[in-house]
Amino acid sequence: MTADGYLWVKAFHIIFMVTWFAGLFYLPRLFVYHAMSGDLTSIERFKIMERKLFYGIMTPGAIITIGLGAWMLMDRAWDIYSSSGWLHAKLALVAIIILYHIYCGKLLIAFKNDKNRHGHVFYRWLNEFPVLLLVAIIILITVKPF
Repeated sequence: MTADGYLWVKAFHIIFMVTWFAGLFYLPRLFVYHAMSGDLTSIERFKIMERKLFYGIMTPGAIITIGLGAWMLMDRAWDIYSSSGWLHAKLALVAIIILYHIYCGKLLIAFKNDKNRHGHVFYRWLNEFPVLLLVAIIILITVKPF
């Protein structure tokens, strides 16, 4: 791939990563409000919002982000950075984000089936986890500390 092509792929990788993380930040917030809801109308509205966010925004954003990231790694980044510890750390954090995404999907299914077992405080804490991952990843790719 040409240098310009690589930069286009990188730009779209970042755009879809932002989309994915917007969903990762917002879905647990919806879970907070859903867990606090007591009326059927609100509960059904949250189910729809959560489903559309997860399947319509988050999951496509995740798939495209991961696909473009893999493309960049295969094209040139792996040859350049394969011996760099920061890249391995970043990829490990991406794996954790993927597991977090899947876990959010499991929670979504529990809410869908009216089998939520957690209170709003749990979801408030869960909501902070992707922030920590994002901060760590941005520091790793910008500073490349090791």
